[in-house]
Amino acid sequence: MVRLRYVSLFVFAMMVFASCRSTSEIQHPEVLTLEYLKSLPHDVLREMDSDGDGISDYDEIFVYGTDPLNPDTDGDGLSDYDEIFVYGTDPLNPDTDGDGLSDYDEIFVYGTDPLNPDTDGDGLSDYDEIYKYRTDPLNPDTDGDGLNDYEELYVYGTDPLNPDTDGDGFTDGQEIEMGTDPLDPNDPMVIRSLEQVNFAFDRSDLDRDARSKLMQNIERLNRNPNYTVRVEAFTDDVGGDQYNLRLSVRRANAVAEFYRSNGITSDRMTVVGLGVDPNPCMNPVPGDRGCRENRRASTEPIHPFRFQPNFNR
Repeated sequence: MVRLRYVSLFVFAMMVFASCRSTSEIQHPEVLTLEYLKSLPHDVLREMDSDGDGISDYDEIFVYGTDPLNPDTDGDGLSDYDEIFVYGTDPLNPDTDGDGLSDYDEIFVYGTDPLNPDTDGDGLSDYDEIYKYRTDPLNPDTDGDGLNDYEELYVYGTDPLNPDTDGDGFTDGQEIEMGTDPLDPNDPMVIRSLEQVNFAFDRSDLDRDARSKLMQNIERLNRNPNYTVRVEAFTDDVGGDQYNLRLSVRRANAVAEFYRSNGITSDRMTVVGLGVDPNPCMNPVPGDRGCRENRRASTEPIHPFRFQPNFNR
């Protein structure tokens, strides 16, 4: 009876000793397997991080469902720890938001949101913006014309990479606001410029070439009756300032009178003489007194539209 009692005490002592051993004393196999890890006590797994990703084997197996033997379970370039605790992405899915871009690429290559398939909210997926349309997935209006990229592609048929698809001087957004066609360079009809005329030295009468050019202007103005113009005239730098100012006024009036005599009413014109042309003479003519190109009158079209066209885009 006494001997049996001693045997029982020995067995109990061995059980207590075994339960108190540290995990470092457990002899792991050379090659760890998931099956082996699942066979270990839970308290042992809580102290182990077999793949070194910062998450215990217990949490990987029983909490997150990740692979405790692979620091990047879904192979997207982000560690399981970072996906769970830093970025909030799915460590079991390399493309959390399903937009066609890996979570790694969204964060470190394109700067897009791996939790949102349409980062800029324009109606186009991040993948389509980058690989299909070449638009900016971080900017809903890539070309800055006032229309978002989706509207340009699927509503108006305009180019999301060109603010003025038809090249008429108005942005696509401006055309939509005005009710004109952003795909038609002749809607609205725009007069970009009108012919300029030149004068002989100290003269204000119109020669044959000047009258021909002014007739071209008249034809264009008749086709666009909503346009008004500003007639500006200049002299070269020969002579006194007061005389040149009066001469420039005569030249401006000569052009305006020609317009009036050919049907362009006075209420469509502003007429002004500005004296000496401030521009240098770029093409002097040998033997010519002064500079013919500065002895000029220009007809500047005044656009009647809500927006002013910009032809330099």
